[in-house]
Amino acid sequence: MRFAFVEEHRNDIPVNRLCEIMDVSPRGYRAWLSRPASRQQRTDMVLLAHIREQFRLSLGSYGRPRMTEELKELGFDVGHRRIGRLMRQNRITVKRNKKFKATTDSNHSFNITPNLLNRDFYADRPNQKWAGDISYVWTQEGWLYLAVILDLHSRRVIGRAVSSRMKRDLAIRALNMAIAMRRPHKGCIHHTDRGCQYCSHDYQKILRQDGFKASMSGTGNCYDNAAVETFFKTIKAELLWQRSWRTRRDAEMAIFEYINGFYNPPRRHSALGWKSPLAFEAKAA
Repeated sequence: MRFAFVEEHRNDIPVNRLCEIMDVSPRGYRAWLSRPASRQQRTDMVLLAHIREQFRLSLGSYGRPRMTEELKELGFDVGHRRIGRLMRQNRITVKRNKKFKATTDSNHSFNITPNLLNRDFYADRPNQKWAGDISYVWTQEGWLYLAVILDLHSRRVIGRAVSSRMKRDLAIRALNMAIAMRRPHKGCIHHTDRGCQYCSHDYQKILRQDGFKASMSGTGNCYDNAAVETFFKTIKAELLWQRSWRTRRDAEMAIFEYINGFYNPPRRHSALGWKSPLAFEAKAA
């Protein structure tokens, strides 16, 4: 164990100093390195290869919990502590960044609907509760705005739209896409914040025509729409903040590929029992 500690931290502290701390000799450490790999070490090497591959496929977003579930799905009998150790020893870490830009303009004269959702994000079937919001990404051409609609049953992104302007047509295009894809029955709760895009006459008219029950968050309360806020936090951390974007088109294509190629199909969600949105819907069908 002492030699393993030296090996784990040798990139941070000189080996001779580590040997002094652990009361072992540098010669003994070198002899330990030259020994044939044990059975567990060989298994760790196989696991590490799979960890690196799944980390690549997850766009560098899978930490210890999701990585463990992914490897279990592949047939490995592993626990969180072992996966955490291998990721830590090999410096496989998830990057997190943070920026902020306000996207909710609630200073308007449109009507506000009551909060029917009331922070109850559970839905036992599809098309029972939807939630929408707008976020952003900076490009060298300027801001690109992203509007999405989520089905709270599976957290699946069912509607999306992008634009260089944060106007009501952006939100309407995302809503129309969701309606065309899902064809919900009347009575589905549709929850958003109080932004002017969602309170506009045109947006509310579509909701009435399709039989939605409109619901809106309290003033300035992001927790009332936490499911969509979580999605935006995820896509920013896993994609949008990982690089700079030269054009809006570059960002748009990356968002499309992320949602359709990763977030909806394979990405595991803790709220769904570590299943992806599509897998969760398939199991519930």
